[in-house]
Amino acid sequence: MPSKQIQMGHLNFHVLEEGNGLPVLLLHGFPDSSYLWRHQIPALAKEGMHVIAPDLRGFGESDKPAEPESYKLQLIVEDVIGILDQLGIERTHVVGHDWGSAVSWTLAALYPERVDRLVALSVGHPATFFKTGMEQREKSWYMLLFQFREIAEELLTREDWKLFRDLFNHHPEISKWLKDLQRPGALTAALNWYRANVAPEQWLQEKGLLPNVQASVLGVWSSRDAYLTEAQMLLSAQHVSGAWNYERIEGASHWMQLDQPEKVNSLLLNFLLS
Repeated sequence: MPSKQIQMGHLNFHVLEEGNGLPVLLLHGFPDSSYLWRHQIPALAKEGMHVIAPDLRGFGESDKPAEPESYKLQLIVEDVIGILDQLGIERTHVVGHDWGSAVSWTLAALYPERVDRLVALSVGHPATFFKTGMEQREKSWYMLLFQFREIAEELLTREDWKLFRDLFNHHPEISKWLKDLQRPGALTAALNWYRANVAPEQWLQEKGLLPNVQASVLGVWSSRDAYLTEAQMLLSAQHVSGAWNYERIEGASHWMQLDQPEKVNSLLLNFLLS
């Protein structure tokens, strides 16, 4: 796919870009890269959309700062704003998955003038994450493991990445993830997203509430998601002042855009082009 390198400050970002017309920004999560969207990019571009899919900092071919504090959500949002500015895009649709969804919610809440419509795949509004009882906390056990610097890296990679493979249920995408994560510093950079944003000490801190999202929002959750509950997505409606829409995809894992790409593409096109 066509790509370019965008330099911002001391960081370099790898960005896929295809098509012309209405902009749509695709933001991946852990442990992915822009390659996650390979089934969506051509489908959206074919329908007259200008698709932008960056490797977010720490992932893929983008730069990977070493310090955990370099991965705070506000900094990632500023990366995204900078990419849009360099491409001359003032306002765009945004589609996020996993951590990319958390970035998308934050972007839409803090910069409403930059976001037309928002699609959140898998991950609901940040305020809802731990408001659904113990089920979500149990599903998120790995986030605590990821806080232990060097120990998490050692446990995930030993015996040919056995724990990593088990954690992700031996998904067919694992060979691609491992190719990326075996780059120097890549695994630590990816884990730093969790260390910067969901460290246990942060649960004790009073955090300012994000403004409600003004854009129209489509939340999508898949029934075989092993890491997220449906409730955390449904509760997101309370944080949306624009129109709220919800779709449930049956039989797909957390990586719905890989498992059922035609279904996901149909939902995206129907919502973004309506």
